[in-house]
Amino acid sequence: MTRILLVDDHTVVRTGFRLLLQSLPDMSVIAEADSGEAACQRYQELRPDVVVMDLAMPGMGGLEALRRIRAHDREARVLTLSAHDDPMHARRALQEGALGFLSKRSAPEALVEAVNAVAAGRRYLDGALAQKLALAEFQGADRSPVQQLSEREFDVFVRLAAGATVQKIAQDLNLSASTVGTHLYNIKQKLGVANQSELTLIAIRHGLIEA
Repeated sequence: MTRILLVDDHTVVRTGFRLLLQSLPDMSVIAEADSGEAACQRYQELRPDVVVMDLAMPGMGGLEALRRIRAHDREARVLTLSAHDDPMHARRALQEGALGFLSKRSAPEALVEAVNAVAAGRRYLDGALAQKLALAEFQGADRSPVQQLSEREFDVFVRLAAGATVQKIAQDLNLSASTVGTHLYNIKQKLGVANQSELTLIAIRHGLIEA
């Protein structure tokens, strides 16, 4: 029996995933969480076999929760979900230790396939996204300015581009405002931008946030 922790800030999404996974004889959703903070706590309490977690949530968010869960347990098996199927989100999640990445636009059977793969310790990417990743590498995505950002800088960049303030980011990531300010300075230098509006345009252009 695969024990699953579902993490998503939308109740309707969690309900749909739970009904789908619970309909299978070898899967059991043992708990749900609606935030990255709650996910870290529930993981420590229950040690599920697989965490199915959305990346875009208010507060800490899925990427930071993934980072913290993996820091406490290097064997944690996490399948990350995103409404964005861009290669950058997938690459960052995999770099942080996620075993799989799945677009929320994928067919329901893809979720089952992904959970089974991650539970068995295998990486999972759906075919379309794997193609996008391969194409991005072929076209030299590693030379993109956004790829120059560190993991923490990328997290701060996406939050800033989505409109979060330095103070809010500091609170969510448990950092000092001055540390976030330093990240912001480095981000602007690496991306060659002067203000938050330009950051937002870059994020939209790369499909990291919606216009």
